[in-house]
Amino acid sequence: MAARIEDYALIGDMQTAALVSRDGAVDWMCLPRFDSPAVFAGLLGTDEHGFWRIGPAEPLSAARTTAPPAAPTSFVESGEFRVLPPTAAAPAQPATRRRYRGDSLILEQEWDTPRGTVRVIDFMPPRGLPERGAVPQMIRIVEGVSGRVRMRSALRMRFSYGRIVPWVHKVEDGESVRTVAVAGPDSVWLDGEAETYGRNLTTYADFTVQAGQRIAFALTWQPSHLGAPDQPDAEEALVTTEEFWLDWASQCTYQGPYREAVVRSLITLKALTYAPTGGIVAAPTTSLPEDIGGVRNWDYRFTWLRDATITLSSLLRTGYRDEARAWREWLLRAVAGDPENLQIMYGIAGERELTEAVLDWLPGYENSGPVRIGNGAADQLQLDVYGEVVEALHLAHMTGLARNDHAHLLQLRLISYLEQHWRDPDEGIWEVRGPRRHFVHSKVMAWVAVDRTIRMIEETPHEGPLERWRELRDAIHEDVCENGYDKERNTFTQSYGSRELDASLLLIPQVGFLPPDDKRVIGTIEAIQRELLTSDGFVLRYPTSGDVAGVDGLPGDEGAFLACSFWLADDLAMIGRVAEARDLFERLLAIRNDVGLLAEEWDPQLQRQVGNFPQAFSHVPLIDTALRLNACGGLPEL
Repeated sequence: MAARIEDYALIGDMQTAALVSRDGAVDWMCLPRFDSPAVFAGLLGTDEHGFWRIGPAEPLSAARTTAPPAAPTSFVESGEFRVLPPTAAAPAQPATRRRYRGDSLILEQEWDTPRGTVRVIDFMPPRGLPERGAVPQMIRIVEGVSGRVRMRSALRMRFSYGRIVPWVHKVEDGESVRTVAVAGPDSVWLDGEAETYGRNLTTYADFTVQAGQRIAFALTWQPSHLGAPDQPDAEEALVTTEEFWLDWASQCTYQGPYREAVVRSLITLKALTYAPTGGIVAAPTTSLPEDIGGVRNWDYRFTWLRDATITLSSLLRTGYRDEARAWREWLLRAVAGDPENLQIMYGIAGERELTEAVLDWLPGYENSGPVRIGNGAADQLQLDVYGEVVEALHLAHMTGLARNDHAHLLQLRLISYLEQHWRDPDEGIWEVRGPRRHFVHSKVMAWVAVDRTIRMIEETPHEGPLERWRELRDAIHEDVCENGYDKERNTFTQSYGSRELDASLLLIPQVGFLPPDDKRVIGTIEAIQRELLTSDGFVLRYPTSGDVAGVDGLPGDEGAFLACSFWLADDLAMIGRVAEARDLFERLLAIRNDVGLLAEEWDPQLQRQVGNFPQAFSHVPLIDTALRLNACGGLPEL
């Protein structure tokens, strides 16, 4: 069984990523891109579907004992040590402690054993560094901190999401012997300073590390027809990787309280950016469940316009203009030529075809099936994305990004489409798979699109039918207030004519649709607090119906959606309840894992993170709330 979601840490090279458990196992990695088939898919199945674990080869509790070990694998006596037999992976023994090295994406995990302490350093060198080639590479350095510790590396490569067993063999390369796994177009090369051997379709290495000694391993992907990639210099790669991340993090302009949480979230967002194009994936994983054991499992390895747009806002407000510019260029390429058929998501290079399929050979994370790749929601109509895209283009202009005439033309074409279609029902922000509705949030964001375009024309030499669009803006506003507001309960509702609430209504004051002190805004905030809060005080997206298909067309429930909980903190600060906002913010920070990462949701019953991980849509509002609270004096002094 895979580890708990929060027991994983992220490493990546801004083209793909890997999840490393606190027991030293890499259970998820797709090569060569975020959306490529996984080479390690144990996260969604078992060890049979691929993993790479490095850890102590003896139990942490005792070096020699006649009692059976508590670890799941039997140990055997081998001279000085009681170690694993040659067909067992290192046992799943959690590290004593772990951390990222400073403001970087270099993970360090340490195990204290009876014979000494050992550290494993995991990282992926950014492929964009001038001294590196274009191939993805994961490097693991085992360092002796004290004493003398027996270690084991167990590597089980399974291509195509755990389905294909590759041909693994050794190749002489000069004075070195390298291990290579080949299946069709893919090859993965293992280089290491310890001798390897094969047992049971798994590659092992047994070695001892002493204080001050470092033993490195590297895994490199290469198209199989190109032959052997260059052998890496692990120590040099470590230095350049650390320099890259520290330099990038130092550009953050935010200097307020909780800067560590803000910077860690920014690093995570940078890691989720596909560097060649500027596209930003929502998460590097697929099918981590929103409901453990349920069917709410989706592929998030794509670029949602909504997620990328709010990410752009956070990057611009913290000093990262290059990333914001790259995203705008990605947007223009992705939408080029067909803005009337704007998709809610695209592939990381702008691909439109994201056909959804089920991988029926994978049982799913903790038997949460089905496991899906692709995403059928790409074909949905979600009118709110028009507002979010226009808001992003407006923000880019207001913060001084160089003018782009194509962006201006795109904005005008998006408004022309909304003029004709804003009254249409849609699937809404949450991608419901039930019938289309007149979702209030969708109409509000249509208003945002028109409002920001009017502002752009008023503030620049650009021209447009201002009077017509002012009438359109007023018409949308009147329609929402008339049909999306429940006067009896003093709250806006999820959709026209419904009684259900929706956490997306919390964005009404944040986008300027109504001022924060409007009684309808305050009433909506208080209604959401009454009806959508969990026992932890976090916010559900909307009501679900257990085993019966609800408004979203799906059975089952889900946890508290973390972005919505940050939105509530924002709203509380905006209406003057700053102490309450700060308390909620700090409780949200407390459920991050020990290396500062958040999944999509929090399960209040199981008290654990759920959903794809780490989630951009959770880390962006963390940044935004910290900035808002700092601006209104809601955070403590440094």
